[in-house]
Amino acid sequence: MAQHLQSSLFDQSDDIRLGPLTGVRRTVLGAGAWIDLLPGWLSGADALFGELVSTVPWRAERRHMYDHEVAVPRLLAFYGADDPLPHPVLQEARAALSAHYGAELGEPFATAGLCYYRDGRDSVAWHGDRIGRGAREDTMVAILSVGEPRHLALRPRGGGAPMRLPLGHGDLVVMGGSCQRTWEHAVPKTTKDVGPRISVQFRPRGVR
Repeated sequence: MAQHLQSSLFDQSDDIRLGPLTGVRRTVLGAGAWIDLLPGWLSGADALFGELVSTVPWRAERRHMYDHEVAVPRLLAFYGADDPLPHPVLQEARAALSAHYGAELGEPFATAGLCYYRDGRDSVAWHGDRIGRGAREDTMVAILSVGEPRHLALRPRGGGAPMRLPLGHGDLVVMGGSCQRTWEHAVPKTTKDVGPRISVQFRPRGVR
């Protein structure tokens, strides 16, 4: 797997650790949806990126689309609620998110899905996490990004002008309320010379 990471000028540390969640900024999107953003929540993010690239059992998937099978344009890994996560700081992140959002969410974060975007050709299409309870209930999905920034695009479900958040190098975004039902998100392909990024998505049980 090719890895050409341009290290952040602001995060040269090999000390992989989380900061406080006190600086989270919330943006109300409407229709009961909101996002929280905390740039640089994780320091040592580039060091974590390197460890995840080499230690996570990445898999390539293929899916049926119309009348043929196509490759999923990113590598994937999934850790269930009872699985040990691939680095201790991810265990700490899940616990910190559960402590911070637990009263509002009503339950802890449980699972972790990882996506490895190797270059600008890797992407994820417009979607909401509506497999399971997310299709009918308010919920939260917290995304921690390491590696080089890629845009997370969000738009109202059914279309509309998208907003774009460049996420990488330890940034955190949390999509909450009705966001998975009333909004969609994507990581678009790009022809720009972008480096690799890994996103870690923490979700409650029963949300995919």
